[in-house]
Amino acid sequence: MKATGGADDGFDAIIHAPNRLRICALLEPAEKVEFGMVQQWLQVSASVLSKHVGVLMEAGYVEQTKAVRDTRQRVWLSLTKAGRAAYHAHVAALRVIVGDPQEQD
Repeated sequence: MKATGGADDGFDAIIHAPNRLRICALLEPAEKVEFGMVQQWLQVSASVLSKHVGVLMEAGYVEQTKAVRDTRQRVWLSLTKAGRAAYHAHVAALRVIVGDPQEQD
């Protein structure tokens, strides 16, 4: 089993916070997801979601775009290329930590 905890093991403390991990998991398979849908899925307030999205944006993992839809301004969230790579590396690191046989060196 590979050692964990090193700087290059893929574990990402920014992503690891439960709500941020859930945000990344929701955004990973999609091109973009509306802010309100993410909020509904996580069952958190808009301010809580905004805080977590802000941390992910500051890290360069998530970007947001604004567009008018049905006469209302909507915010769409998406993982950046760096965010997608960091999320995949983090999930792989978690699999190593828990001894998941799907993880290969």
